[in-house]
Amino acid sequence: MKDRAVVLLSGGMDSLVTLALVREQGYELAALHLNYGQRTEQRELQAFHDICDHYAIEHRLVVDVGHLSAIGASSLTDPAMEVEPANLNRQGIPTSYVPFRNANILAIATSWAEVLKARAIAIGAVEEDSSGYPDCREEFFRAFERVIALGTKPDTQISILTPVIHLRKDEIVRQGLRLGVPFDLSWSCYKRNDIACGECDSCALRLRGFQRAGAVDPLPYAIMPTYA
Repeated sequence: MKDRAVVLLSGGMDSLVTLALVREQGYELAALHLNYGQRTEQRELQAFHDICDHYAIEHRLVVDVGHLSAIGASSLTDPAMEVEPANLNRQGIPTSYVPFRNANILAIATSWAEVLKARAIAIGAVEEDSSGYPDCREEFFRAFERVIALGTKPDTQISILTPVIHLRKDEIVRQGLRLGVPFDLSWSCYKRNDIACGECDSCALRLRGFQRAGAVDPLPYAIMPTYA
């Protein structure tokens, strides 16, 4: 019998490739998605279900965590805040940071993983080639593993898998191409639901990743800059 892993599947390219890598490792997949009032909530949810359908994932769970939107302080959830234009050389934490989001997500994932008797939680966090979010660092996930060990039943053993955490975006693209992932079903844009803007940090990182990998992103963009 295969070990089961709960995969945090936002619908973006990093979580998509993470899912494919965990699948390649032989895990049975369960997919978890959170609606937290983000601007592209409905489009990300569509990407989640499309990806789950593609991989025939039976165990899937969508959780609404509106408190993250109510807390605010992020341009992803507060319509009064502007989503910053891409700045791939930015120092510091961008306005798109959702305060302590990954801890909230991991707590929910841990609850579900314990019920499913899963042995792992997988998350597509990227440390080096990301937007500088503090809750995307490897040391954060290793610390949260300790929280899981302390806060679950004695016979529960859950590790956190971060297979893309030390990869650049172009390396993630190459891994996805090797595994034949459906990049066309994913969604990364922070701003728009109809067509990717091409201007936010997430679009810029994705586009640069494809360009550096020498590949073509199958998603349409309102604008498609060239990145070095």
